[in-house]
Amino acid sequence: MFRISRPLLQAIRQTTNITGLRPHPDPVPALTTTYEKTLSMLQTIPSSSIYRQGTEALTQRKLDIVKAANGDAVKAEKELEEGLIEQAIQIAEDELSLVAKMIEWKAWEPLEEKAPPGQWQYFENNSMKEV
Repeated sequence: MFRISRPLLQAIRQTTNITGLRPHPDPVPALTTTYEKTLSMLQTIPSSSIYRQGTEALTQRKLDIVKAANGDAVKAEKELEEGLIEQAIQIAEDELSLVAKMIEWKAWEPLEEKAPPGQWQYFENNSMKEV
């Protein structure tokens, strides 16, 4: 009996070794749900929004990786390349909350006031100029 339960005990992560980050008891479904919620909320943002386009593509790619892992948290963790699976969950939850804020802010709408001249011009690359 001990030999059968020993691999099972080793498979359950006891700690993440990151202060304040506890191991998630069932990370893959939690990550899948968060990605799906994010994609659903993004549908309320106009499709012409650059934020929606980028976030939707990235979130869909991550969701595809998690689904391809077939419930294997270690495989999903490795393919996502975001550290531990618990860290990937935190990142996904942060993105979900940002989507809610972007909807509240209506960041895709034009500015109420015209920007002053030079507002969106960045510094010239002086390193390429010869002295």
